[in-house]
Amino acid sequence: MTSEIPKFPLSSKSIPDEQKEKLRHLFPEVFTEDTIDWERLQRTLGADVENGKERFGLTWRGKAECFRIIQEPSIGTLKPVMGESVDWDTTQNLFIEGDNLETLKLLQKSYYGKVKMIYIDPPYNTGKEFIYPDKYSESLDTYLAYTGQVNAEGKKFSTNTETAGRYHSNWLNMMYPRLFLARNLLRDDGAIFVSIDDHEVHNLREMMNEIFGEENFIASVIWQKVFSPKNTAKYFSEDHDYVLIYARDSEIWRPKFLPRTEDAESRYSNLDNDPRGVWSSSDLTARNYYSKGTYEVTSPSGKKFKAGIGTYWRTSYERFLELDKDNRIWWGNNGSNMPRLKRFLSDVRQGFIPQTLWKYEDVGHTQEAKKELLEFVAFEQNENVLNTVKPTRLLQRILQIATDGTENEIILDFFSGSATTAHAVLSQNQLDGGNRSFIMVQLPEPLPIPESKLKSIADIGRERVRHVIKKIEDTRKDAAKQKTLSNEPDAPQNLGFRAFRLDTSNFTVWDGRVPTNGKVEKQIELFIDHIDPRSTDEEILYELLLKSGFALTTPVAEKKIAGKKVYSINDNALLICLEHELTKDLIVKMAEIKPARAICLDTGFKGNDQLRTNALEIMKSHGVTDFRTV
Repeated sequence: MTSEIPKFPLSSKSIPDEQKEKLRHLFPEVFTEDTIDWERLQRTLGADVENGKERFGLTWRGKAECFRIIQEPSIGTLKPVMGESVDWDTTQNLFIEGDNLETLKLLQKSYYGKVKMIYIDPPYNTGKEFIYPDKYSESLDTYLAYTGQVNAEGKKFSTNTETAGRYHSNWLNMMYPRLFLARNLLRDDGAIFVSIDDHEVHNLREMMNEIFGEENFIASVIWQKVFSPKNTAKYFSEDHDYVLIYARDSEIWRPKFLPRTEDAESRYSNLDNDPRGVWSSSDLTARNYYSKGTYEVTSPSGKKFKAGIGTYWRTSYERFLELDKDNRIWWGNNGSNMPRLKRFLSDVRQGFIPQTLWKYEDVGHTQEAKKELLEFVAFEQNENVLNTVKPTRLLQRILQIATDGTENEIILDFFSGSATTAHAVLSQNQLDGGNRSFIMVQLPEPLPIPESKLKSIADIGRERVRHVIKKIEDTRKDAAKQKTLSNEPDAPQNLGFRAFRLDTSNFTVWDGRVPTNGKVEKQIELFIDHIDPRSTDEEILYELLLKSGFALTTPVAEKKIAGKKVYSINDNALLICLEHELTKDLIVKMAEIKPARAICLDTGFKGNDQLRTNALEIMKSHGVTDFRTV
């Protein structure tokens, strides 16, 4: 009997299956067939299975539901919106409009373990701007109702007010599955940076300890977000926010050194014309007791020096003499000053280790951020100007710490707001010639007052990125005219973005629910021709691309094979044919290309069982073992 052509899976990556495979790899002995023996796993880990259930950790009402939501695959898709894109054919950047929970699920297959850095600025849960779905278990349905694409049926997004009985729980329920899914996308040498304020920083820290592992906590940065105190504050002027940093694996991840500033460079000089170059001097004494640091030294002028009361020389006498002989001790211009150690610029690290206090003069403040937004987005209504934006200098500081731009590093922000992160990526690439790319995800939250061009926060983000790109292009053109372009990094610029929008699948996907009216036959009829008649070939193509595990920026070439249109993905790694009338000649010629995988529409066989049977055998005879229909 000839085998049936396998069906292409239309759901997102199965998180439970992925986690089980990891567990099977580590502890194969705890599996009985495909079932986990939980008591055996506990014993394997050295746990006493008779112990009580009390343990340290963060818990809240709804936490168990979070895991069910994580495990529920998405059957939505991301549809291309070429009209809102910039340089579709060449860019590696993405701007996705939609609910970030569903989007993160859809990105699992294609971007699992590929993201270098994640930055998010989630809602701070102040009771004013926290938008969340009332029905977490129906995220896609809620989103479609929210955006007016389907009948609401009571589903909506709401504001989380402090009067709500589950004020903190609702915020945790919103954040937990998103952070869990985001962790999957990080590379082993990747890290996540999360902006937060005092309202939820304690809960966020505990939640991230659980998801990322307490051992992968890197730092809690204090960002001075304002440059003057708020005298109208009821208690204290809140002058700072936090940035929590967690690595995917702290044993692998290391921060990059921050570039030296002009001010730091100016501290070096060469007062004695030392051939080794410029240097600065540092104190040779310290307060920590050192038994060999209690000696007396004599300067070139004959003046004698001891370490001051309560202090000691940092080096032994023998080491001091060696340094002096090597002209690494500075005695002052006249040779009679307290000795200091010469530190040559050529000997020090070419950068600074990051610190946990970020001052506004170094990384910007909130007023600077608002001014930047107004420079690139022309608002018609003052009420629509966002008040919680971050300065690009803050994001560029994070990019400098987490990336180096020497490879194609993917930066993800799934609470992208006005797209400050995208702005910072473009600016940093322009500054150092880096090859970073971004993925922005933003809910199309309506503006208070709709404008002629701007209707939602997602619109603001796209508009900002377009104008940032234009400014960079204009700057480069002006520099080329003035023949100063050679002074800038000569790397190709990734200027553009592909726009996508979250939507329902282009295919009718069986969700396992039986119609309440009992008319099963009617529902089965929907699967005979299960393609949405409104779907375009491009929409179907990118759904198959995404759910096959290819990035949304993967090169796609359109070919004519046996008179039919066939899409070649990543140089024949995958062939996709969306023709509704397949022929044996087409199947043969596709097989002769020897793609790693091939997909055709099930409707393309149109009841031709013989062609369907032959197609699988033809593919197998040419070594194509992964041939599916959808």
